[in-house]
Amino acid sequence: MKPPIDSPDRNDNRDYRYSGVEETVRPEYDLIASWIPDRAKVIDLGCGDGSLLEMLRARKHVQGTGVERSPSGVEQAVRKGLNVIEGLIDRPLIQFGDNQFDVAICNATIHMVMYPETLLREMKRLAQVQIVSFPNFGFYKNRMDLLFSGRVPRPHLFGYSWYSTGHIHPLSIADFHQLLHDVAGMRIVRHESGERGNGLSRLLARAFPNLFRVLCVYQLERVE
Repeated sequence: MKPPIDSPDRNDNRDYRYSGVEETVRPEYDLIASWIPDRAKVIDLGCGDGSLLEMLRARKHVQGTGVERSPSGVEQAVRKGLNVIEGLIDRPLIQFGDNQFDVAICNATIHMVMYPETLLREMKRLAQVQIVSFPNFGFYKNRMDLLFSGRVPRPHLFGYSWYSTGHIHPLSIADFHQLLHDVAGMRIVRHESGERGNGLSRLLARAFPNLFRVLCVYQLERVE
């Protein structure tokens, strides 16, 4: 059995290779899908092999478009019959018009781009509603590992090494709120934990998100 696409045994995540991967499944997909209106026009920025768009097409009958930098990811998405193009997502996306979409998604990718502020501004331009998820660098295990080991926190690396990870801009929930303030023109509609957990872990994550959330999923809305 081949390791999953996000396993260090298969890739370093600076350059995902999707060849031979039929589908990618992540725990936050169901939550994201629950926030998407039926038949919405959706753009997924950093869409990988298109698995989230494929699920949204099946469940919500969306009109989906994707942008992905990995050629093998684009190839797999096109094989699924999806409208996905190759390109960077943290540059002006001049091929798309203002308000061309209802929802712009960037799932578990904003921390892996060079210009996250540009990405967020483009999401705001393209759609009234934005959905963003990211791993929370402020998670308590990261804090403890840095304190006691003096190394880049290993829980944050998800099995990778500091040199083989594409996480070039690790951020906490507090950092993301600061980014929203700096970009301006967006408000938080709701936010949840993307990972599944038991009752206690979910309770702690809701009460103290910057300490106990591993993956954060935000729904944002453009304000004039």
